Amino acid sequence: MTSRNLVLGANGFLGQHLVEAFIKRGEKAKAYVSLKSSRAKPSFEGVEWIYGDFVSEQRWLQILDGVEICYHLISTTSPKRSNEDPIFDVDSNIIGTLRLLEAAKQTCTKIIFASSGGTIYGNSKGLLTETDQTHPLNSYGITKLSIEKYLSLYKTLYDLKSISLRISNPYGMYQSSQAGQGAATIFLNKVLRGEPIDIWGDGTVVRDYIYVSDVIEAMLASSIYDGDTQIFNIGSGVGVSLLDLISEIEYTTQKSAKINYFPARKFDVLKNVLNIDLACSKLRWKPSVSLKEGLQITECWLKQHNKY
Repeated sequence: MTSRNLVLGANGFLGQHLVEAFIKRGEKAKAYVSLKSSRAKPSFEGVEWIYGDFVSEQRWLQILDGVEICYHLISTTSPKRSNEDPIFDVDSNIIGTLRLLEAAKQTCTKIIFASSGGTIYGNSKGLLTETDQTHPLNSYGITKLSIEKYLSLYKTLYDLKSISLRISNPYGMYQSSQAGQGAATIFLNKVLRGEPIDIWGDGTVVRDYIYVSDVIEAMLASSIYDGDTQIFNIGSGVGVSLLDLISEIEYTTQKSAKINYFPARKFDVLKNVLNIDLACSKLRWKPSVSLKEGLQITECWLKQHNKY
């Protein structure tokens, strides 16, 4: 089956939503899933499922045949775990991506890369723009930034089109409530279960939370963008502290949160809020789901799929 779209990591949090969006639009899609993934394959029809090992995949020319746009959503690590084994982080993410790019330069496939606005920049005081200096505090952010640089290199050398979306902190349906990242979904699940929330520091750490459907809209807008800009911040543009997030969750669930406080960690960025003006103007995109609305949608989904 030929398809204009290929989604790498199609059974992941963002990947499931993106594949679902193509189905709703009546577009066919190829869906690449890691054989090592513990996540179940979604039951989507009209999708060509491809299984492989992203780290050592050698079939990219075949997989990319007929594909105009490849959405690179695969990451083998998380910000929390990446510093524990940075060698694995580099081997599994950068080397795998380079194999993909070597094929993409021959097939002229546009790459849309899910980068990380939450880890690339490091500490800041104000709104972060795409031209601000980058100081990642974990290996995860360094590998994301490295892939961005390789995409820029391949644009210069081979005119390979690409867009890197520096996504802040996405949350919502299909996100694992047991994983090591995704504070909004994890905290919401814990409050619903009556379990304590673990906070490192005093809870004043500020983040930018964006509902998943707004991220998907940014990806789709990127697919038709034909300008020269290669990097866009994708977030809500609004900073929310962990304590304020918990307060919003308490209001949504009408339940009180239990909190365990632990000493602050060295790799935790104190404040990270993205300036999204560039994406709004050039991609003609803007977020439409408020934190309050996003938490309500996520709560309903969690209640449907869990026993509380």
